[in-house]
Amino acid sequence: MKKQIILLFALFISAYQLIAQTTPSQKIDEFITQKGDGFNIAYDKKDEKSYNALLSEYLVLHEKLSVDEKKERSYELSNIYYNLTCIYSLLDNKSSAINCFKKSIDAGYNNYGHVQLDTDLDNIRKEKDFVALNNKLKLTGDYLFILKRANKYNLSDSRPLPKFNYQASDNSNLMALRKTFNLDSIAGQGNDVLKILNLLHWVHSLVPHDGNHGNPEVKNAMSMVEVCKKDKRGLNCRGLALVLNECYLAMGIKSRIVTCYPKDILKIDPDCHVINSVYSESLKKWLWIDPTFNAYVMNEKGEMLSIEEVRERLISDKTLILNPDANWNNQNQQTMEDYLYNYMAKNLYMLECPANSEYNMETHREEKTISYIKLIPLDYENQKPDKVESEGKITVYKTNNPKVFWGN
Repeated sequence: MKKQIILLFALFISAYQLIAQTTPSQKIDEFITQKGDGFNIAYDKKDEKSYNALLSEYLVLHEKLSVDEKKERSYELSNIYYNLTCIYSLLDNKSSAINCFKKSIDAGYNNYGHVQLDTDLDNIRKEKDFVALNNKLKLTGDYLFILKRANKYNLSDSRPLPKFNYQASDNSNLMALRKTFNLDSIAGQGNDVLKILNLLHWVHSLVPHDGNHGNPEVKNAMSMVEVCKKDKRGLNCRGLALVLNECYLAMGIKSRIVTCYPKDILKIDPDCHVINSVYSESLKKWLWIDPTFNAYVMNEKGEMLSIEEVRERLISDKTLILNPDANWNNQNQQTMEDYLYNYMAKNLYMLECPANSEYNMETHREEKTISYIKLIPLDYENQKPDKVESEGKITVYKTNNPKVFWGN
């Protein structure tokens, strides 16, 4: 059960670029484009000789990369070694398989869950050295295990933080947004929870998710939606959350964008996920709302949960239910296992919100300053400094106190 090696971006290299390439990273792109399928063919045939020949070619190019480039391509190299591990295991060459498994982990392989299910590894699974390596991998790649170790906060943490503020719906820009998109009609005449969900479904279908590109330079809802329609493009998770956030504010519903971060012990995971925390006046609580996946989460009674509650329930192994129509781009249905117990378990380690939730809040302007508040668990290694300033325009305040972070 192999992991794919070929990177998606390699498929988009033009013929002209292939001719003009000169940098080491570009040469690897060319190599993957031209010979990447050879790895998969060799795996399918269990042909370790051909596979190792391709690996040798790849390593010559890889050694010419900078330290940062090697880190960026760690996924690629680690999967190449992982697939070779599978070949050797299937051939019952246990020592070579375990040696390649170690090289895969050293290169950054981190998919603990995949390893536990991969039948290719059954021939080495009980070997002492494999068990030791698998236990090492658990510390960096078992995301639910890592999250469960991050269950302690400090309710007495009283470090000074800015207060959370929510722009009023009578702001002229929000009023224009409400009118332009006819948000009253989209939200409907039901209670506030139905309005929250109707707006979620609308934004999810309005603009597709595109995680491979950045968002437009001007980051307010009307501008981003206009650019997406004009250029036939999508937004990443942050862009979608920003659009939905402004729609909620325009309707007088308190909302924040919440950046969900992994612990990233190996310092090779650039991924995070951005969702919305939306306040229901009728339920008197915050709700988990994710426009990328059209997702919200419930308990066994069908009651909608907050981000804080979902995190706590993941840690304590309590029942969680994902809405059945959760999906990516109206194509791929999301499952509990993939979305909550793998992807979001990874990304619920640390959480960050802007202190001021408002129109156009993340568009860069010379006079614009923005403050974020980050909730970090006590087992995180970087507890200090209390705040981090970036070029005088962005300040991130740290807290260990979830009551302050989740306060209104």
